[in-house]
Amino acid sequence: MDLSIVIPAFEESKKIRRDVQAAAEFLRGNDFHGEIVVVDDGSQDGTYETAQNVDVPSSVKLKVLRCEQHRGKGHAVRKGMTETTGQYVMFADAGSCVPYGNALLGLEMLKDGSCDLAHGSRKLIESDILQEQPWRRRISSRLFKWLVRRFLQIPRHLTDTQCGFKIYKGNIARELYSRCISDGFMFDIEIILRAQEQGYRIAEFPVEWTCDLDSRLSLTRTPWPVISELKAVKRAISKK
Repeated sequence: MDLSIVIPAFEESKKIRRDVQAAAEFLRGNDFHGEIVVVDDGSQDGTYETAQNVDVPSSVKLKVLRCEQHRGKGHAVRKGMTETTGQYVMFADAGSCVPYGNALLGLEMLKDGSCDLAHGSRKLIESDILQEQPWRRRISSRLFKWLVRRFLQIPRHLTDTQCGFKIYKGNIARELYSRCISDGFMFDIEIILRAQEQGYRIAEFPVEWTCDLDSRLSLTRTPWPVISELKAVKRAISKK
């Protein structure tokens, strides 16, 4: 298996068909022997059933997993990652905010040995932002960045820890995610910290990005769970 694509989804019945089709077309168009792993995080809107019924090319394997309860994006990504078999593994947020073709640059970085984890970044000067975040979300994003810099040792060369478009060497992804404890949005931070701990190299690549106004993340609406999870991540890493 060349490439596994994990798509976490919660109440995404209106988007998931398009997401799976875009991922399948990317795999087929680049002659990848690949798989798509959709993880429904306890949706009640038919996301699971819709994803199951998407037709994909015979060269692409589609696996749809369901969590009986809503646990959070971190749990969904972790569940999907541990089920992958690809030599390279990526996850992409539902909504196709970043076109799958952007993954080719990250894959090349992994293949030529530049890094072990390749993160898409909206903050690089080469990135193309087609639709900006609303101002409230930009403010909360800056606050979050300050928090993680203040309380956790995040490498300063990482400009965009929360971009939902990341690619890994497959064995490294499965190792890191098997030890991840974060069920919520802080799983990105935990994976970075655990990668640092193991001496894995992380690099960023520019992406073309369109803001999804239907995003489930709102640091302004749910700040305390985010802060609580940051503290839990810090405690877990500090015990090592």
